[in-house]
Amino acid sequence: MNFYVARQPILDTDKKLFAYELLLRNSLDNFFPKNVSDEEATAKIIDGLEYNLGLENLTQGSLAFINFPHDSLINGYPLLLDKEKIVVEILETAKPTKKLLAVCIDLKKKGYTIALDDYEHGSAWIHFFPYVDIIKLDYSLTSEQQFQEIIRAVRPFPDIKLLAEKIENYKEFEHAVSIGCSYFQGYFFSRPEVIKTVAFNPSQVAVVNLMSEINKDDLDVKKITSIFEDEVNLAFKLLRYVQSPIFKRDAKIESIKQAILVLGFEELRRFICLLFTAQFSIGKPQELNVMALARGRFCELMVNAAMPTQSKSSAFLIGLLSLIDAMVDGDIQELMDKLPLRQEMKDAIVKRRGETAKFLQLCELFEKADWSCIEEFCQKLEIDAQQSGLLYQEALSWADLRMAAMH
Repeated sequence: MNFYVARQPILDTDKKLFAYELLLRNSLDNFFPKNVSDEEATAKIIDGLEYNLGLENLTQGSLAFINFPHDSLINGYPLLLDKEKIVVEILETAKPTKKLLAVCIDLKKKGYTIALDDYEHGSAWIHFFPYVDIIKLDYSLTSEQQFQEIIRAVRPFPDIKLLAEKIENYKEFEHAVSIGCSYFQGYFFSRPEVIKTVAFNPSQVAVVNLMSEINKDDLDVKKITSIFEDEVNLAFKLLRYVQSPIFKRDAKIESIKQAILVLGFEELRRFICLLFTAQFSIGKPQELNVMALARGRFCELMVNAAMPTQSKSSAFLIGLLSLIDAMVDGDIQELMDKLPLRQEMKDAIVKRRGETAKFLQLCELFEKADWSCIEEFCQKLEIDAQQSGLLYQEALSWADLRMAAMH
């Protein structure tokens, strides 16, 4: 599943980037999706930013203008996003009620930047002006008389900046500058650019957070327990896994924390990796999961046999994540940027660089049954080809057993 958003630059008087406006899309086609309400569009943008692209990746450190319809403001949606990174754009369909005014006052007190979108002057909006930072003027809809009316109304509030949007040509830009606009947006400068990314759902985000925790030097059992407890589906899978026949345990499990402690660190790490393959390969053949797990286990076994001082857990993750692009049909570099891994691990996965990456390359040769290359590669690494083959078979068996335990 993919997440799409368009961004259109907002420039200052020197035509330098000031911010981007973010606009929902549902494909690479650059238009607003049909049958989607303003409220739903805002919710999808926030969800997408929270779980997928991230503001810092999308705006390159600039502000992000985000449309908020009336109900989304009343429900406090802007508070889900960082006040330092967004401009709360009150959609033109919002009504200037006392309730909305109270929300604006609260947002301003909390440090948010507020803009009025496609502004049409009305006396009720003057009560909002002390809390508004930017007023957007739509050049396709606003007459010269309306421009002058707005300028007169805003004059007592010198901190309010005017933003001219839908600027189509140089003449309109010159006029906008002449009436005192500070910011500019429109096709004259740039059309919206559609950006696509792989969409992570909440369970996938939880698994990424679990992977981050198990890769820390000091295991925080309390934090790991909390992540499982917040995701019922993952907690259920953990409890089932602990009771799997492959462990031959009779202990009665009464809590998530107990299940974690019973598994132990190494098996917990492997289980979280299992969860990762299950969550990120929805709709893909099970063989892909088995291959990813086998790669992880093979790299782990090879490191243990040939380089016992190296981290086996890092080797497992490198092998496991080497197929993530196939699992989610995404770009491997973009996906690595989303995951909390050390740079050397990312280099091993993306560039096949580093000691562990050699074992990953060897595993790929076994998958192709390229025996002549296997012999040559093993000689180069100064390892036994026959022993490596046995470890590959062991890794396949291990992967099959673990996949069975998840069902």
